[in-house]
Amino acid sequence: MNIQWFQHSDNWQDVKNAAMNTIGKAAGKYPNDTWKLRLLRAEHSPIRKLVFSWRWEDLPYWVSVHFVRHKIGIEHFVKTQRSDRTGIPRDQLPQGALVTHECTANAQAMITISRKRLCSAAAPETRQAWQLVKDEVAKCEPALAHCMVRECVYRGFCPEMFSCGYTKTEAYAREREAYLSDEL
Repeated sequence: MNIQWFQHSDNWQDVKNAAMNTIGKAAGKYPNDTWKLRLLRAEHSPIRKLVFSWRWEDLPYWVSVHFVRHKIGIEHFVKTQRSDRTGIPRDQLPQGALVTHECTANAQAMITISRKRLCSAAAPETRQAWQLVKDEVAKCEPALAHCMVRECVYRGFCPEMFSCGYTKTEAYAREREAYLSDEL
């Protein structure tokens, strides 16, 4: 699997203007990295103005299904398996059939999806697919990538019914400390 393409336009000025409007002030100047990180961590509504689009290629159908379960702040466009379009009886296609899966999502959705899909409880293939997206985000929006963490790092504890034990490791302590840091 791979990311065929990834798109994002820098519209932080729009985000800043919306944030200022919510507190009854006029538009502000373009935000610095510290302001971006603080707004993303607070998950205030203007972050939903940050939009990303990408397409996975050769994603196993069953992994695609994991992502389709996310529906708030994200749109999915998955290659069909309809028999009249593929010429193959749908019931003969295995769960491992490869599909293209295109998405458009806002920053809030990216944070929320990361909490579930970077977790060790997620299938390794699903974590890998989401990590590819996070890696692309890191290239253009490092503050957002900084906030795209697994559930235990986000919450400070593991809420899963059957924990993997990661919260008891040195790696977790380092990851949690980095997440809480203002350093990108």
